Amino acid sequence: MSLDAQPPPAGPEVGADEWVARQAHRREYLPSWLGTAERWFERIGWWPRLAIAGLAGAALPLIGLGGFQLQVGIDALVIALLAVGLNIVVGWAGLLDLGYVAFFGAGAYGFALLSSSQLGIHLPTYLSVPIVIIGTGILGLLVGWPSRRLIGDYLAIVTLFFGEAFVEFTNNVAPSVLGGPNGIVGIDPISIFGYQITTNTGYYYLLVILVVATMAVLRLLDGSRTGRAWRAVRDDPLAAASMTIPVNRVKLMAFMFGAMVAALAGIIFAAQQISVFPTDFDTPILILIYAGLILGGAGSIAGAATGALVLMVIYDGLLRSPTDSGYLFYGLILLTLVVRLRPWRRLAVVLAATVALGFAAHAIAGAISARAVAGGPGYVLLICLLVALVQVSRRWRTILLPPTICLASFVWETKLVTEPAITRQIMIGAILIVMMNARPQGLLGARRVETPL
Repeated sequence: MSLDAQPPPAGPEVGADEWVARQAHRREYLPSWLGTAERWFERIGWWPRLAIAGLAGAALPLIGLGGFQLQVGIDALVIALLAVGLNIVVGWAGLLDLGYVAFFGAGAYGFALLSSSQLGIHLPTYLSVPIVIIGTGILGLLVGWPSRRLIGDYLAIVTLFFGEAFVEFTNNVAPSVLGGPNGIVGIDPISIFGYQITTNTGYYYLLVILVVATMAVLRLLDGSRTGRAWRAVRDDPLAAASMTIPVNRVKLMAFMFGAMVAALAGIIFAAQQISVFPTDFDTPILILIYAGLILGGAGSIAGAATGALVLMVIYDGLLRSPTDSGYLFYGLILLTLVVRLRPWRRLAVVLAATVALGFAAHAIAGAISARAVAGGPGYVLLICLLVALVQVSRRWRTILLPPTICLASFVWETKLVTEPAITRQIMIGAILIVMMNARPQGLLGARRVETPL
């Protein structure tokens, strides 16, 4: 890594720690052409980058995407919008909200009740959308009010209860109104200026516009006094309170703004799916939203959106096909070995030993029994080897790598490929683990800088 240091500002700064204040001038760049690309990318302003990304997203359907690819794009944009909203609560205000997906469901169910035959109400879009967004924002205030004094694990438990309570409520309470497990169907499409959006292409373009517009508004909010107050509360609530920042009010505002963004995503989701069900807002969707935010970098607007888009393309696109998921699995293993193993001769030894051991084990097992190469248990042994890899010395780690890779390949080919639902979750977890070790701040997140003691 090379250090590209810009000249620091002249003279000390009053009221600020110089080491922290000047951390932006101490930047590590990747070597060779990667560092050059980073510098070039940074020269482009934030707003031009947002415009380029929006134009690129709008141009994708023009290259001839099929129906499946377009649906993946819609799902990815919905999760991106949710991740951008979650970034307000988690990334900026530092509040671990595990009930965030309930606001997504509240927006979807609210729009479904106001725009379907469930209650016989068919409000026009220009009325139903503001009502649902404002109503969900008030719900965010109500949830945040008893939680405003809680931090860390306590806040996570309370908000997790709210998320689970929402699913139980929509499942079991007032089934004649909310539909119970059968949900609500026949939802009216979004209507803008008298034009009804009834195709996936239309909803894709609408989501591109909404994601870009939301990111633009939040960028302005990030630079405002409210945005600075959120970050101050995140870093040190006690110090923020001593500087006359209304900590509880700032937390409530974070809950409200995050809930409103989630409600907007829920409205588009309900209109595009033409139905809503309680299972659409359960824990798996919350995991995807958090995974996208962590992958992209909490605290970064662009990082939240990018992480969610990358995650959903992998999760909903590549991992649905056994062939594509196989490329991703073995590519991830190879990339990890290339990054972590030095010197190069150590990498060559590990790869050669893995190939030799794989052929030998397959031949021996095949000679003993045909069933030995067609399936069987291996999870426990694989987990034991993975735990051993992080505990033993460097020499033993080199020795254990070939059998571990072979066993992982065996489990992949015989079990995981045949169970795609489990495989997708395991692969996403593996990608996050590798990412958090290689770049803890995420793809586009900034490292937190603390004052040295």
